[in-house]
Amino acid sequence: MISIFKEDEKNLLLNLNVREASLTNSEAFKAELLQLVENHPKRVVLDMHQVEYIDSSFLGALVSLLRQLIAEKKDMILVGLRKDIAELFALIRLDRVFKLYNTFDEAIAQ
Repeated sequence: MISIFKEDEKNLLLNLNVREASLTNSEAFKAELLQLVENHPKRVVLDMHQVEYIDSSFLGALVSLLRQLIAEKKDMILVGLRKDIAELFALIRLDRVFKLYNTFDEAIAQ
């Protein structure tokens, strides 16, 4: 479900390889991401360009992961959101909670 695109001492760049981010895969996503970031440094950047649909349970998993990473003094950035999903994030004000960028390069330049 998640593949590592690139890893260095500061960043873990990941691709989310699902078209439908929903209740059926939210718990597996959460467990897989936590395992990947367990022994990693500060910043996790998740590319979501393949996601065409996202439901409230998956959004809840993202928020839960963000809280957990913040508690561990780690950062989580989302990149590559499709226009309709970016609009959903804005509508429910998650664009104020998550750092959102178009590309990996933009995210790691911050």
